[in-house]
Amino acid sequence: MAKVEIYTKSTCPYCVRALQLLATKGVAHDNIVVDQGGPKKEEMIQRAKGRTSVPQIFIGDRHIGGCDDLMALESRGKLDALLAA
Repeated sequence: MAKVEIYTKSTCPYCVRALQLLATKGVAHDNIVVDQGGPKKEEMIQRAKGRTSVPQIFIGDRHIGGCDDLMALESRGKLDALLAA
């Protein structure tokens, strides 16, 4: 299974939604909390090509985007293939 990393904030409903989808699928993931900003948030912004919103989701080396992007992959039936890679 591909490595999944998700940058989140604890009060973000979109983060919760994305995490719930991953949990429903039984996907192990690294949850990187950026509530306080700092080096991890800067890392997220750099990896996400300047995007500052959360969540920012990465599957393997691929930047997926945010919650809506993750949900769109799921609704098109493409998420499982990315996770399996």
